[in-house]
Amino acid sequence: MTASRPIPASIPIIPSPAHIKAACSSCSLQELCLPVGLSPLEIERLDSIISSRQATRRGSSLYRIGDPFRNLYAVRTGAFKTIDLSEDGSEKITGFYLSGEILGLDAISTDRQNYGAVALEDSEVCVVPFERLEELLREIPALQHHFHKIMSRDIMRDQGLMLLLAGMKADARLSAFLIGLSQRFANLGYSAVRFRLRMTREEIGSYLGLTLETVSRLFSRFSEQGLIRIDRREIEIRDFTALRAIIDARD
Repeated sequence: MTASRPIPASIPIIPSPAHIKAACSSCSLQELCLPVGLSPLEIERLDSIISSRQATRRGSSLYRIGDPFRNLYAVRTGAFKTIDLSEDGSEKITGFYLSGEILGLDAISTDRQNYGAVALEDSEVCVVPFERLEELLREIPALQHHFHKIMSRDIMRDQGLMLLLAGMKADARLSAFLIGLSQRFANLGYSAVRFRLRMTREEIGSYLGLTLETVSRLFSRFSEQGLIRIDRREIEIRDFTALRAIIDARD
């Protein structure tokens, strides 16, 4: 991280009352997060290293660009965006994270946060101290295996974004984004057809490399064509086949 890179002003984070203990063994998200495939005893060991839950209000930072890397964060409720900053200080969104997903993996190799993480709505995370997690990874093969899968998924998401920005037209980018969100909500146990967008159209545009006007126009067009139904941030996907056809026709 260069010294000249702009870092946003500090925004206070609100701790949960008395830093409430987070218990993986009783968490409804355990199959989406780190404890997949662990025995009750192994989950108890993971419980012991998770120091707290941390609440972050909508629009506030969980961490900022350049912060020292000490923890991973498992999203328990709510959603986050990760951001990069250009030399002029403008924000570029690099990712969105939903319940059961892990924030901070990109900082493992640099020991500094490469991006900032900002809450899209009032949210809560489980704080996972990385040094203590590394010790468990060496001792519990099943946990190490699942952690590698999580890292692989994060890499694939980054590669998917590069493909979106480099090889697709605007309508294909938005189609791929909606289908990807649908799959992620389905993994959470929610409807793959009807879901609420956690992010604004402007934020979607920043992520996809499109202007707000282009995103709004495409949403209107998809709605008029019967591909989706949209009511503010509520989305219903009505024609997955047509959305996939838009992606397939990108060349």
